[in-house]
Amino acid sequence: MISLIVSMIGCGGQSEDELSSIAPPIAESRAVPLTIHDETRIDNYFWLRDDTRSDSEVLALLKAENRYTEAVMSRTEALQIQLFNELAGRLQSEDDTVPIRRGGYLYHREYRAGGEHPVYLRQPADGDGEPEVLLDVNKLSRGFEYYELGNWVVSPDNDLIAYAEDTVSRREYTIRVKSLTESQTLPERIEGVESDIAWANDNKTFFYVVKDPQTLLPYQVWRHEIGTDPGSDVLVYEESDPKFYTSVYKTRTGAFIVIAINSTDVSEIRLIDADDPGSEPHVFVSRRQGNEYRIRHVPGAFYVLTNWNAENFRLLRAEEGSLGLPREWQEVLAHRSDVLIQDMEVFADYIVVSERTGGVTQLNVIDRDTGQQHPIDFHDPAYSVRLHTNPEFDTTRLRFVYSSLTTPESEIEYDMATGASVLLKQDQVLGEFRRDNYRSERVEITARDGTRVPVSLVYRTDLRQPGKNPLYITGYGAYGISMQPTFNPLRLSLLDRGFVYAIAHVRGGQERGRSWYEQGKLQHKRNTFWDFIDVTRGLVDRGYGAPGQVFAAGGSAGGLLMGVIANEAPELYQGIIARVPFVDVITTMLDDSIPLTTGEYSEWGDPREKSAYDYMKQYSPYDRVRQQAYPHMLVTTGLWDSQVQYFEPIKWVQKLRAHNTGDGEILIHIDMTTGHDGASARYQRYRIDALEYAFVLDQVPAGG
Repeated sequence: MISLIVSMIGCGGQSEDELSSIAPPIAESRAVPLTIHDETRIDNYFWLRDDTRSDSEVLALLKAENRYTEAVMSRTEALQIQLFNELAGRLQSEDDTVPIRRGGYLYHREYRAGGEHPVYLRQPADGDGEPEVLLDVNKLSRGFEYYELGNWVVSPDNDLIAYAEDTVSRREYTIRVKSLTESQTLPERIEGVESDIAWANDNKTFFYVVKDPQTLLPYQVWRHEIGTDPGSDVLVYEESDPKFYTSVYKTRTGAFIVIAINSTDVSEIRLIDADDPGSEPHVFVSRRQGNEYRIRHVPGAFYVLTNWNAENFRLLRAEEGSLGLPREWQEVLAHRSDVLIQDMEVFADYIVVSERTGGVTQLNVIDRDTGQQHPIDFHDPAYSVRLHTNPEFDTTRLRFVYSSLTTPESEIEYDMATGASVLLKQDQVLGEFRRDNYRSERVEITARDGTRVPVSLVYRTDLRQPGKNPLYITGYGAYGISMQPTFNPLRLSLLDRGFVYAIAHVRGGQERGRSWYEQGKLQHKRNTFWDFIDVTRGLVDRGYGAPGQVFAAGGSAGGLLMGVIANEAPELYQGIIARVPFVDVITTMLDDSIPLTTGEYSEWGDPREKSAYDYMKQYSPYDRVRQQAYPHMLVTTGLWDSQVQYFEPIKWVQKLRAHNTGDGEILIHIDMTTGHDGASARYQRYRIDALEYAFVLDQVPAGG
């Protein structure tokens, strides 16, 4: 498998003379006026949008772009092969997860030698039965260029498994059902859906979510009964407001089917009795602007994590008889101005909350009887910790996953009663990796408005030379998503060549609480970009990066960040990698036929409103491209991307080239078979990683 992929890297290598004669593809300029608010923008590349993905002229351009990138990067062919072998060589060809106990079985996942995809298995928890293969994704994926298993759920009686598969890479799934007792797939197929599946307790009914075929918005919950024609399925709930996304799941107790309806800052939950799947859903708490909440069910009550009168969230307990009456609920954990409550899990005797304080996450264990709290201590300066799957209720054992910039992902079991912990598994990194060779730091850089922005750093100690190391800096800053300083074995290929790797925790995430998010959205969005630029300057000033050897990378909303810094501070960066970048902000947000647009208004604003339009104009990367010298840039996209459509980055690249007055190479790689998340196959993903790292290393004198 590896040799096959390596053979696909590069295009044979060209001489210097041949490379100098290569010209980038030039798309014809066809002016299209876009008018709103008595103002007209001219888009010369609007015609590159083809929703069918079949226009021969557009496809020819995309293929020409790929050939051009291959030709330019052929000078790094040997380096790409070397990098691919490094990346793949750190990965265990055979790997297995720690089993999870659920419903009398132990479930686990395996990667087998030579396999691109996982195999899911189970065996009886009490007894010596042989492992039973539930789903072998290597077999399911045969015949498809792309295959993703989005979700799978076993029925309460353990006889059936429903699973959701995507064979196009547009996050549009088909649900199939397999009989585990007979080991055969049933005839029913439910297409055009989300990956959500929730079984009722009758073992023959499950709920799923249909997506709008145009916008791909999940908006309808349907009920299906095994053995019946999906065409006769029953519509249970339909969301009419296009700003909301609908999902469905089952509570851990098995008592309720949960219909969750969410926008960026509003929540509503409806419950169905899992013992009576035909019953009508009833509202937990009606939606209210700015009110978000999540629930966990325990016998007789719900625990509610909510920002009602609590910017950073608080934890309440609601008896089953008091639903819809939050003023009658009991406060379990009060709001704190300096602590963000991110997640929770409830057990028979304990509650565990994931909290972010001082920019880092900690787990706090609360005794349900006494209310006494004790945090679980971690000692790395920059780390990530998250709750693992914990399906058992009546237990003192908590599973969580820990990682840091120098510590591979580790699954830990913690006894909440005694405080004792056991390392169940730590990811193995093959090769020469030694944790003691690397050091991580957490520093703060003061932004232009006086705000202190946290930065996580890692480097190899014996290669650190203040002021001389190349610097690779990444960021995101949107949707309240905090960038986690986790371990990534791929990163070693940069660190071992002398790079300092930095994560800028810019505003727009929630690293410093909910206000950190609010300061980086809507009419405050430019703080995200300024933070990143100021962090870059600050790190160079402190000697973490050499001037002229600074590289930046980001994807999706982080790709928007890359687009802005390329316009506003191109002189700071030797190279920029923009993955699936959201760069044509105004045009996209004015088109509610594009998937996800309407659900994004509360994040970016609605440009049909003049104030939002005027603010977006100040940063929209595509609109802000101008005559100036741009750094070297590598842009990636997927033809089938449903989150950020391929035509945004291809238009942007064409416009950048037309305005670039410098020598920076502007390249784009279009994966013709994938979407927003890239390749689904395990080793295939490393091809683009090797290309990206080769692009960076090619710009560093003597390879860094």
